[in-house]
Amino acid sequence: MASSEGFLTEEQRETLKIASQSVEAALPSPRLSSSPKSPPSLVSDHQLKVPAGGKAPTGGIAVRHVRRSHSGKFVRVKKDGGGGKGTWGKLLDTDGDSHIDRNDPNYDSGEEPYQLVGSTISDPLDEYKKAVVSIIEEYFSTSDVEVAASDLKDLGSSEYHPYFIKRLVSMAMDRHDKEKEMASVLLSALYADVISPSQIRDGFVMLLESADDLAVDILDAVDILALFVARAVVDEILPPAFLTRAKKTLPETSKGYQVLQTADKSYLSAPHHAELLERRWGGSTHVTVEEVKKKIADLLREYVENGDTFEACRCIRELGVSFFHHEVVKRALVLAMEIQTAEPLILKLLKEAAEEGLISSSQMVKGFARLAESLDDLALDIPSAKNLFQLIVPKATSEGWLDASFTKSPFEDGEAQKEDIKLRRYKEEVVTIIHEYFLSDDIPELIRSLEDLGLPEYNPVFLKKLITLALDRKNREKEMASVLLSALHIEIFSTEDIVNGFVMLLESAEDTALDILDASNELALFLARAVIDDVLVPLNLEEIGSKLPENCSGSETVRMARSLIAARHAGERLLRCWGGGTGWAVEDAKDKIMKLLEEYESGGVVSEACQCIRDLGMAFFNHEVVKKALVMAMEKKNDRMLDLLQECFNEGLITINQMTKGFTRVKDGLEDLALDIPNAKDKFSFYIEYAQKKGWLLASFAVEALPSAAAS
Repeated sequence: MASSEGFLTEEQRETLKIASQSVEAALPSPRLSSSPKSPPSLVSDHQLKVPAGGKAPTGGIAVRHVRRSHSGKFVRVKKDGGGGKGTWGKLLDTDGDSHIDRNDPNYDSGEEPYQLVGSTISDPLDEYKKAVVSIIEEYFSTSDVEVAASDLKDLGSSEYHPYFIKRLVSMAMDRHDKEKEMASVLLSALYADVISPSQIRDGFVMLLESADDLAVDILDAVDILALFVARAVVDEILPPAFLTRAKKTLPETSKGYQVLQTADKSYLSAPHHAELLERRWGGSTHVTVEEVKKKIADLLREYVENGDTFEACRCIRELGVSFFHHEVVKRALVLAMEIQTAEPLILKLLKEAAEEGLISSSQMVKGFARLAESLDDLALDIPSAKNLFQLIVPKATSEGWLDASFTKSPFEDGEAQKEDIKLRRYKEEVVTIIHEYFLSDDIPELIRSLEDLGLPEYNPVFLKKLITLALDRKNREKEMASVLLSALHIEIFSTEDIVNGFVMLLESAEDTALDILDASNELALFLARAVIDDVLVPLNLEEIGSKLPENCSGSETVRMARSLIAARHAGERLLRCWGGGTGWAVEDAKDKIMKLLEEYESGGVVSEACQCIRDLGMAFFNHEVVKKALVMAMEKKNDRMLDLLQECFNEGLITINQMTKGFTRVKDGLEDLALDIPNAKDKFSFYIEYAQKKGWLLASFAVEALPSAAAS
């Protein structure tokens, strides 16, 4: 065609080019533009024809909004290419007359319209947590351990089992004792079989870490969780070392740390703690210990009759008291001794139970140990008990079902066994005595309790236990411990007992420091205070230091104590180092004793003086009355003081121990006293003879003191 109609000018071509580039840039991703119904560029593939004159009649409309209709007319289309008569519609418009015919031979399922449906991505841990809540709720309703264990196995996701531990215990904490006991029983049942030991530990660590949150909803959360931890240790699903390791991972100010402290000090350190913890919530789902013992006795008797090892193991398993299997071991061994023909059967059962893992190694050792402790009593009924036991132990160890370490323990040696048992029982008894003292502040009662035990050779052990328990308590108990040492030194402890007790204490100072951060400073205060209270003399510190290795923590503590004593106003400061309390009352008592003696010496009545001594209320300190009365008698050259001492002795106000201690203190300071009173030694010799005639003094004192006095 000669006409220029249908052709674009150079200016129009340039404008069209720019518009095409803009359309391509504005189009969606290539995946959308590659639709078979949508050409890549609608504008560039269809040239626009313009009338002659070279201008397109767009009327100021942008090129991308101009489209030629089938009639050849220019029309303005809607934004994004929508609608309009004779137009193609939107770029991806499928709402028109176009329909997909599934019967069409050319039908392609890929052309079907699709819609993206949003779905929530599920978290496996959330699903696990929801599922275990149902398992726990059902268990609390049915008490069926086997079903709970089976459901947990079927749930899978074993890597999440620590969350089960946390959920089980936290749910039980807010319920009755029945559920708490059920939770402990279930944990024992699941241990090792369904939940691994490491997962048990991880679960309890999670509980300890969340203790602060639990305490918001459960007021006594610390105490309850401490019981669960202690019970887990007793049930042997947590090792005792767990407490020490877990403490290192928790801040000291956290509730979790308090939980571990409470579990260790209040529950696991108490006498007979295992039995107390097992029965704290009513026993194994409210089955008493006596009932369990009866069941054990019955199943063992039945086993001896029928010899069915498999059935006996099943019965032991069904008891559901893995923490009490040591009772099975003990009773089985006793039965083997009673019915010696049944010994091979009994040993076969114990071996089978050990090999199956039904009775753990620790429970086996514990059962043997308990029997060893009661051999003396058992020998009354079975004379050959000791010999039989000594024959059974080598068999058990050689066959591998009793830990070889048992034979290295004191139980194998008869005398060592008795000594070990006696010491262990003594420790249990004195812990109870000390706890009662901290509650009652009754020194005479404590002294009577120690005298009833009748084991003075263990006095150093008592001192070590007393101060160790006081170290982890408040200043009140520390003060009470120091005052008690003064009283014990007067009544029943020798200086050697005190020295040996401190040596034992300082030898274990490094271990003590693991639990009590400031242990070294506190021990130094106890040592220095003992010197101030005349329980020890400075030379005793040298003696204690010489018995300790150089450069050890204990030696450093002794050096620290010397520094405290050498400080200015050391006496007053050390008497008040724990806030005064009874220690300061002792200083006041000294002043009161001096005043009442001066008043009596100047013409007072004996009965009134005795009443004043009684009103002091410090019977453990009456040796001070004796000492000051003797010194005053020497100074004033007035023997009226002897009449007062005689009356106090007759009334039982001053005991023979207190009287002897008072005379001993005067004897110890006689050299210094002689500087002020030249005839002090002669006077003291006379007082000793007088006291001996009146029966005031222990015979041992007279033997030691009289020769010295006579020589003077």
